[in-house]
Amino acid sequence: MINVQVRGESGTVEARAKHGVAWGPELAALDQSEFPMLGHLLPCADTVFNSRQVVTLVAEVSRLPPGVVTDVFSRELLDLCQTVLDGHHLYLWFLGD
Repeated sequence: MINVQVRGESGTVEARAKHGVAWGPELAALDQSEFPMLGHLLPCADTVFNSRQVVTLVAEVSRLPPGVVTDVFSRELLDLCQTVLDGHHLYLWFLGD
């Protein structure tokens, strides 16, 4: 399971998703040329995006094929992305197992 948090520069957790995303073949098979942000996630490692990268991530989420992530997770992820974009010195963290 990959969980998602918004953290400040000092590492403080500012917000978090209630639902994570399960690592599965659909997520693992994303073409990195079409999904450069989500295509770089790893199931057992942390991945951090800054606000400029989050802009690209937002566009990717709307283009995801059905079944890659749940609708609930997609909405939560977009909300967390907006939190990063509305704040200062915030980062989106994907926390692998």
